[in-house]
Amino acid sequence: MRKFDIGSKKVADGIVLIRVTGWLDAHTFDLMDQAINNHFSEGNVKLIIDIEHVEYISSAGAGVFIGAFSTAQEQGGNVVLLNPAQGVREVFDLLGLSQIFKFATTIQEGVQLVNSPA
Repeated sequence: MRKFDIGSKKVADGIVLIRVTGWLDAHTFDLMDQAINNHFSEGNVKLIIDIEHVEYISSAGAGVFIGAFSTAQEQGGNVVLLNPAQGVREVFDLLGLSQIFKFATTIQEGVQLVNSPA
């Protein structure tokens, strides 16, 4: 299991890329939630969340993204998920969340999707 880590940077005007590594579960979801809410409080409501290196996601971890999506939409923003690993994508599929979220394979595609209406 990799150490859980979150990093972020602006990738375009008003768009933040958040990179997540490790397990997103009951022990780490609050850190993810806090990181996302920090961006929202700074006025950054368009987020691309790179989950390529998330090895495992629990329902608590998926719940963070559901909350983030709702908050972003309420504030005129959006959330796009980048490169989920196969196991993580399967969790989104099983929970029916693949119908809600947009998935991108590149940062450029993420920028286009995050700027498009939900």
